[in-house]
Amino acid sequence: MLFRSALTQLQRRLYSQHASKLTNVTNNEGVKTITMCNPKTGNCLSIPMMQELISNISAEWECKDLRVIVLAAEGKIFSSGHDLKELSEEAGRESQEKVFSVASSLMRSIIECPVPIIAAVNGYAVASGCQLVAQCDLAVCTDISKFSTPGVNVGIFCSTPGVALARSVPKATTLKMLFTGKPIGAEEAVQTGLVSHCCSKEDFDKVLDELCADIVRKSRAVVEMGKRFYYKQIDQDIMTAYKNGGRVMVENLNLADGIEGVNSFVDKRKPKWTHS
Repeated sequence: MLFRSALTQLQRRLYSQHASKLTNVTNNEGVKTITMCNPKTGNCLSIPMMQELISNISAEWECKDLRVIVLAAEGKIFSSGHDLKELSEEAGRESQEKVFSVASSLMRSIIECPVPIIAAVNGYAVASGCQLVAQCDLAVCTDISKFSTPGVNVGIFCSTPGVALARSVPKATTLKMLFTGKPIGAEEAVQTGLVSHCCSKEDFDKVLDELCADIVRKSRAVVEMGKRFYYKQIDQDIMTAYKNGGRVMVENLNLADGIEGVNSFVDKRKPKWTHS
């Protein structure tokens, strides 16, 4: 992919050093957890924070051991959205344009990442923080979590968060959030499809671990192929999507893991994935 090839050596060095105070990265049995650790600012999506998230998400894409990414946060706020200082009149138009350019790159890195990305939300996800949740492939939240796009309250309509919301939840919910700025709770977030799982704070880690384990047990090669086609077909008309979907499924059947999967089903045994 073009995005992957465009990664700079600097980004890779930043990832390997893990020196920043904005995020923390851990790896455990195929699960990479990227934790935003700037709770004093509500884990705001400043330009440095977004650049670091891009670097962390984009690292190790070729490693077969990487199977799923969890995007988490310290504190009571998952993310408060963009740093308004970078969007102020004093910051200037160039800074404003850079904020949304980097934000688009962050969302694109989630889409183009070969493995599923799960947002782990325990608290508030606001404005572009809510956009970040909506753009992730899956989301798990605690029952105290809330999601909002309150920009309209301060004269800044949440147009870019609306892009992700419109592709994740029904029109009525999206526009209610955008027009009123009022938050929706965890229960409504599940009902409308913004998040896939909701649980108590006590069960949060267990539910998240089980979801990650379910993905890790699958063939990475098959999941990667499926994720890439899913995002590609969204923008296609239905007949084109079916035509291309049939072609992708044939390609899938001829993957090493596709062949192994069919054979293991016929032989009534567990498949032995090579992730190729």
